[in-house]
Amino acid sequence: MASLSKTPITLTIAGSDSGGGAGIQADIKAISATGGYACSAITALTAQNTQGVSGIFPIPPAFVEQQLDAVFSDLDIKAVKIGMLSDTIIIKAVANKLHQYQPQHLVIDPVMVATSGDLLLQQDAIATLKDVLLPLADIITPNLPEAAALLGCKAPTSEAEMDAMIEGLRSLGAKSVLLKGGHLEQDENSTDILITADDVYRFSTKRIITRNTHGTGCTLSAAIASFLAQGYPLVEAVTHAKGYISHAIFHADELEIGSGHGPVHHFFAGHFNPEA
Repeated sequence: MASLSKTPITLTIAGSDSGGGAGIQADIKAISATGGYACSAITALTAQNTQGVSGIFPIPPAFVEQQLDAVFSDLDIKAVKIGMLSDTIIIKAVANKLHQYQPQHLVIDPVMVATSGDLLLQQDAIATLKDVLLPLADIITPNLPEAAALLGCKAPTSEAEMDAMIEGLRSLGAKSVLLKGGHLEQDENSTDILITADDVYRFSTKRIITRNTHGTGCTLSAAIASFLAQGYPLVEAVTHAKGYISHAIFHADELEIGSGHGPVHHFFAGHFNPEA
């Protein structure tokens, strides 16, 4: 039986990044920096650094389930963030545990497409993700290639084409979708669209020019989960998380990590106060 806690606990279910910039490591940093307590269930180990991924070692599904049983049975988890899930079996195992434990909030970052454009999930796994996991989510946070993979269409090349995806994304069954427009690199501003059942909200910020953007998607989704765990309503949680990631990207160049695409600066302010 999980013990009740006044501490806002967020569980991240994702892959490990040995370089520390993305995945579980980025999630734990983001949750901690935004005022929460992070616990984790690791779905895969990766050998990677700022220059790329050189190896992936999937964790057996039974051990992923064992990790989930361990944390849910003891910790008062308020929100769950899901990142990298490697195949259909893992997706089904995680979905079964979510049905069993019924966390209050669920954020899914559908990690499906590599920076190179290669699909990280096979088509059968994408279908399973859509069928058994996305309908459980309070919010999913696809970037443009991931949204295109979910809808079986070409990735948008303009904000107008992002708008054309709204109804299709609603049909996936999640309570809301944050469609991230960071890939429209020709635009001066970076615009994300929050799509709920009844409304559309736009978050537009001036694009920050830096090569140190490794782990931005992981960080944003983890921050949203952290703020949901703290009791913020969805739109406020997304607003605060957007503020946090914008600052983390702005301060990224203060770090000197590796020779490739470095991470954002998770602890640019120590503990991030969204009300400041």
